[in-house]
Amino acid sequence: MARKQIFSVCGMCSVRCPIMVEVENEDIRFIKGNPHDGGMKGALCPRGAAGTALTMDEERPQYPMIRDGERGEGKWRRVSWDEALDYVAAKLKGVINEYGPESILWSDRGGPFRDLHMAFMRGLGSPNYCNHDSSCARNVQHAAKSVMGMGRKDVSYDYRNCKHLVLQTRNIFEAINVKEVNGVLDGMEKGCELTVIDVRATVSAGKADNFFMVRPGTDYAFNLAVIHELLAADLYNKEFVAKHVKDLDKLRIFVQEYTPEWAEKETGVAAERIRGLARKLAAAAPAVIWHPGWMVARYSDSFYVSRSAYLINALLGSLGAKGGLPITNKPGDFGRKGLKKFVDLYPKPEVKRADGCGHKLKHIDGGPGLVHLNYDIMETGDPYPIKAYIIHRHDPLMALPDPEAIRRKWNNLDLIVATTFSWSDTAWYADVILPMSPYLERDSVIACKNGLKSFFFYRDRAVAPRYDTLSDWEILCRLSARMGLDKLAFKSLEELHEYQLQDTGVTRADFEATGQVQLTDVAKYRTMDEISFKTPSGKVEIINDTWEEMGLPSLKPYESPEAPPEGQFRIAFGRCALHTQGHTVNNRLLNKKMPENTLWINTGRAKELGIADGDMIMLNNDPDKGTIKAFVTDFVHPECVFMLHGFGHRLPVESRAYGKGIADQELMKGGLARMDKAGGGLALQEHFVSVSKA
Repeated sequence: MARKQIFSVCGMCSVRCPIMVEVENEDIRFIKGNPHDGGMKGALCPRGAAGTALTMDEERPQYPMIRDGERGEGKWRRVSWDEALDYVAAKLKGVINEYGPESILWSDRGGPFRDLHMAFMRGLGSPNYCNHDSSCARNVQHAAKSVMGMGRKDVSYDYRNCKHLVLQTRNIFEAINVKEVNGVLDGMEKGCELTVIDVRATVSAGKADNFFMVRPGTDYAFNLAVIHELLAADLYNKEFVAKHVKDLDKLRIFVQEYTPEWAEKETGVAAERIRGLARKLAAAAPAVIWHPGWMVARYSDSFYVSRSAYLINALLGSLGAKGGLPITNKPGDFGRKGLKKFVDLYPKPEVKRADGCGHKLKHIDGGPGLVHLNYDIMETGDPYPIKAYIIHRHDPLMALPDPEAIRRKWNNLDLIVATTFSWSDTAWYADVILPMSPYLERDSVIACKNGLKSFFFYRDRAVAPRYDTLSDWEILCRLSARMGLDKLAFKSLEELHEYQLQDTGVTRADFEATGQVQLTDVAKYRTMDEISFKTPSGKVEIINDTWEEMGLPSLKPYESPEAPPEGQFRIAFGRCALHTQGHTVNNRLLNKKMPENTLWINTGRAKELGIADGDMIMLNNDPDKGTIKAFVTDFVHPECVFMLHGFGHRLPVESRAYGKGIADQELMKGGLARMDKAGGGLALQEHFVSVSKA
C-alpha cells in the first residue's frame, strides 16, 4: 500500500503546530511540519517528532477505569465506555440534584478546541470553566487588558520584520513554538538585534546580541529604568504617544526616581548598559518587540513586569506597527464569517463564578478564571460548594505548587474525573479515568487561528486508536447525551464540522489539500489610526480605573525582592526543547535524551558549599527533601538555583520516569496562597531552599 499523507495538528504541547503525517499500512512512518504552512518550513521540534513513541507507549492509560481503592492508591477496575460514562453521568446528576450545577468545576489547558468544553459546562448550567493559565499567562493577559483594554492575543508578534526583539520571561528557543522560532531566525538573518533578560544563560541568551543576567525578582526595576531613560532622554515616539497614550505626565512623574543608577543597585546590571539598551530600542523603533512574557507565574509583581513591557512598547510606538505588535486580525477583518460557536447553544449561567473572577474580582478575566482559588472553595463551601471536578488534559498536581495541600482540598469532592492520554499525578488521584486517544489517533472540532492572516484548521486522525480510547469530542458528546444535553449530543465528527461551518462558505472538502483553509492570501496590517484601543478613552491607559477601584495601583512603587535567607537559594525553574512540563518525561524517545533534571548552581556558591559539577546534592525545604545532580556553572545568578520543571515522578506505571530528578512544585509549601493579586498569576518563584552535598 502506498504511503498517504494526513494533515493534522501536533498535541505534544500547547502550541499545537500544524503537521503532516506519513502513514503506510496503518503505521506512522514520518512526522514533519505541515509543508503548506509557510511559517513551519516543514520543521518540527523534538517533542513533536516523538509523537510516535506516545502512540506506541504501553504505559499510557489503555481503557476506561473506575477507582477501586482509596484515592491515589492505584487500584483500578477496568470498565467499558458505557459503564464509565454511565457512572460519571450518574455522579454528576447526583451532585447537581443536591448542590446545583454550579457545584461542577472543569479545568483544561485551554487552546483552540476549548469551545466544546465550555459549551458542555454551559449546558450543565455551571459558570465554572477554568484553564491552567493562573500558572502560566494570566499576568500577561491582565497586563494587556489594563493597558490596551484588549487581551494578549489581540496583538501579534511580527518577528520577521522586527529590528530589535527583547525576550524577558520568554525563552523562545527552548519553550518552542516552531513558527515563532522560524520567525525570529528570519528576523535575525535580516539584522534584527536580540536582547535577553533572565536569571540564567538560556539557549535564547546564547543566541543574543545583548544578555542581561538580572538579580531574581528585579525585572520590574529593570523595566522602570528603561522607561525612565526613554522619557528623560526624549527617546520615545512623541507622535504615537500624543495620539494614543493617556496620562503620560503621571508616568513621567512616577519614574523620576527610577534611574539606571538606582536600577544598577537592584538588578546588578550596569547603568550604562541600561542606557545603551534604551538608545538601541529608540533607534529601531517602531519595529521593536519587547515581549511581555509567556509563562509569567513567577513573582509577586510579575503583572507589573508585563504591564511595564506593554508601556515600553507603547512609548516606542510599536503597538500596531509592522515589525512590532500589530493588531490581530479575525475572519471579519477579511470579510469572512467566523466559525459558529458551540458555546452559543446554551445561555450563559446566571449564577456567578465561584472564584469571583469577573464580578467580585472585577479586574480578572471571567473567561478561564483562576483555577487554584476554586480549591479553597472545596474546603469552605463559600460562596457555594464545589463537589465534582472534571480535569481534561491537565495535571494540576504537577503544574501548581504544594500538591499535598491540593490533594487535601480535593478530598472534599464527591467526584474527580480525568480525561487524559498519559498517566499523571492528577489522573492517578482521580475516581474515573476516561482515556483520550493520543493526538495521532484522534480527530477534533474545527478551530480558527487569528493573526496577520486568519485560517481554519482541525486535527485529523492519522491512525486508528491502538487501545480502547476515544477523541475528546467523542467523550463529551456521549456524556452530553447521558446528561440530557441533546444540542451537544452530536453523533459524528461530520455533524460537528457542518454545524461550525454554517455561513462560512467553507466545506469539509476544502481542508483535504493542505489541512487548512486560508481566509486571506495577504497579511493585513491595521494601524492604530484605523482602530482604537478598547479602553474608555480609546487610548493606551497608563492609569486604569478598574485596577485603581480594586485598590491596586496602576503604577506600583517598586519593592525590592526578598533576599534568600542565609545559606539558601531562590528556586527558579523553566522549560527545555525536549520536554513539555511532566507529560513527556516517560516518553521512550525523549526520556533517552533527557531522563532527569539537574540543578544549576553558581560556580562561586557551589565552591563555598564544597559542591563539584556532577555531585549529588540535597535540596531541603523542610519537611521536603530530594536529591539531584549538580550542574555547576557561571551562567546562573548566585541568588538562585535552577531546575527543569516536570521531573520527580513517583507513579509505578511510569517505569522510565520513576524516581528520577526532583519535582520543584513539591518544594513550594504554601504556594497556593502566593498570588500576584493584580494579575491573578501564582508567584511560583518566591520559594527558597537550602542546598548541601548529599
